[in-house]
Amino acid sequence: MSAVSTSVWATGQQQSRNQRRGRYLPESMRHPGKMLPAIAAKVISTYTRPGDLVIDPMCGIGTTLVEAVYLDRDAAGVEYEEDWAKLAVANLAHARRQGATGSGTVIAGDARGIDRLLPDLAGRAALVLTSPPYGAATHGHIRSSRDTGEPGIHKRNQRYSKDRANLAHQSLPVLLDGFGRILSGCAELLRPGGVVAVTVRPYRQRGELIDLPGQVQKIATGAGLVLADRLVCLLCGLGKGRLLNRASFFQMHEARKGWARGLPIHAIAHEDLLIFSLSDASHSSTSAVGGRER
Repeated sequence: MSAVSTSVWATGQQQSRNQRRGRYLPESMRHPGKMLPAIAAKVISTYTRPGDLVIDPMCGIGTTLVEAVYLDRDAAGVEYEEDWAKLAVANLAHARRQGATGSGTVIAGDARGIDRLLPDLAGRAALVLTSPPYGAATHGHIRSSRDTGEPGIHKRNQRYSKDRANLAHQSLPVLLDGFGRILSGCAELLRPGGVVAVTVRPYRQRGELIDLPGQVQKIATGAGLVLADRLVCLLCGLGKGRLLNRASFFQMHEARKGWARGLPIHAIAHEDLLIFSLSDASHSSTSAVGGRER
């Protein structure tokens, strides 16, 4: 891997729904914490080659896996919530019907034990691509009075787990500890020269900005990984001389409330993409494991 550098990827040129239309089953839009397909596709095409293995330990509806098989990579995912795991399987089947040439598999289980869930894949992954949860619920989708003709805002699809054991329900320290265990397990799945890519953004909790990217970088170090690159994946679009806003209603609402209180709050318009490689110590422990060369 090269020295740490910075770069910006224009991954928000199309809205999420347009990136998924026809490529994913329509019910995929129910998941409130989906990775942007353009981000997944760009990461996979940048860090792997056809025939390589891509793994997502928290695969949700299977965005990482679907984009991998469309790019002639093989993919494996773990998903804690059985309903989302079933939808990921259905999305992979849909991709195959659409002509995707890679193969994919999904296991419903707790990724904190991913090395035990995927023992046959140890030392074989060219890329692990994933994102941590941001809590038990996100903004989801809304219908305002403009849409319904009724007063108030109606939210839907904002919760992706009702299981209290899901990491998304835990406090930030417990969530980070669990994600650290997931990264440690994923390090065992990497082949020499493989990378772990984590998409993550800061978020607000009771008005306070939480530096989740910085926290993830810290726990990744404890998992035997070394930061190799940090990039920006835009969620907004780039127009002629201006940015095309893709922020949700709730992001804009929070920003307006902040400005009304004299706080210059801005909507977040990007994902941090953290690229990690194995540390020398981790590499020496896995270098004896076989894998297909790139």
